[in-house]
Amino acid sequence: MKKGYVYLITNKNNTVIYTGVTSNLQKRIQQHKTKFYKGFTARYNCNKLVYFEVFDDIKQAILREKQLKAGSRAKKEQLIALKNPSWEDLFEGDW
Repeated sequence: MKKGYVYLITNKNNTVIYTGVTSNLQKRIQQHKTKFYKGFTARYNCNKLVYFEVFDDIKQAILREKQLKAGSRAKKEQLIALKNPSWEDLFEGDW
């Protein structure tokens, strides 16, 4: 079974929060940082990983992504504040 990751990324001013899901977090964040795909995150310069959750099953991660996307920005900000109150780029850590 493939692991799954739900993640929140933002831009340098923290004005936009994007919610995503992937089976390879390191690769996916690198794609965001290099604007590999021309879409929402490239347009709004979302490339700073500020929050993520790990799941044993990608299906669980997809369900969690839907739950987060249905929630408000305030709820996403609360999640970030709990684990990353300074909104640092978590991708800069050791992989």
